[in-house]
Amino acid sequence: MQIATMQEAVAILIARISRRMVDIVDFTPAGGPNTLVATLADGGRFFVKAGGPDERKRLRAEARGLEALRAADAVRVPQLWLAGGEGRHYFLLLEYLDLRAGDAMAYARLGRELAAQHRHTSPGFGFERDNFIGASPQANRQGGDWPAFFRDQRLLPQLRMASGQAWVEDGLRLAEHVGAFFPGYQPAPALLHGDLWNGNAGFLADGTPVLYDPAVYYGDREADIAMSELFGGFAPAFYAAYREVWPLDAGYAQRRDLYNLYHLLNHYNLFGGDYGAQVQDCIARLLAAVR
Repeated sequence: MQIATMQEAVAILIARISRRMVDIVDFTPAGGPNTLVATLADGGRFFVKAGGPDERKRLRAEARGLEALRAADAVRVPQLWLAGGEGRHYFLLLEYLDLRAGDAMAYARLGRELAAQHRHTSPGFGFERDNFIGASPQANRQGGDWPAFFRDQRLLPQLRMASGQAWVEDGLRLAEHVGAFFPGYQPAPALLHGDLWNGNAGFLADGTPVLYDPAVYYGDREADIAMSELFGGFAPAFYAAYREVWPLDAGYAQRRDLYNLYHLLNHYNLFGGDYGAQVQDCIARLLAAVR
């Protein structure tokens, strides 16, 4: 990917939405994969998420997820300015936000706002279109049976991708018993971020929370909370504030492992390495719980 060519393509797209010629004077990485900050000669800035033609579906799915979260008007997300492409490059142009770490008050606000987002519901689980979890396809065929949705469209596809690993057979056996984790618990479809870990959240200078890089669908709200506890977790104030607004069901502690198995499987399928051992341990714990 030639940076100069990419800059020219982005400049064309920015010119289209601003209806004036623009000059990009700086084009720098912004931390995420293929995410950059375009700085214009007049000082304006955009986040640019870039990819080749093979990334078109993933970026368009992300754009639709951002639109759904923005429509909920609960947690702020970057404004989507444009999804489009020029030649070999495809882009999302997003509002530039100066994000930073949050204090306890900011995390408490995120907890309250996420609870408000989760109040947005749908007739069924899933979403209007399939999308992606990281770089992996994520099926979202809509239906009314949450345990079946989670088994068939979350666990089983990831287990099939990991075919050949010794623990896959145990994982398939676990999938047959997903319903055992929902005694007396029938979640309502909640609007989920879908990839809610601390790398996909930030805060403005005034403490306003911002979420980005979503994998949106309607599912059990516990799935978002569970993933937020992976990979370092959020500040304690986040969990306290969320539970104050909307307490979690008593069975959450056990379902947390079930929901996070999906993300551990995805990380194994994308990156391999030690994630395989984490998947194996998680499956063993969950199987022990249903015996």
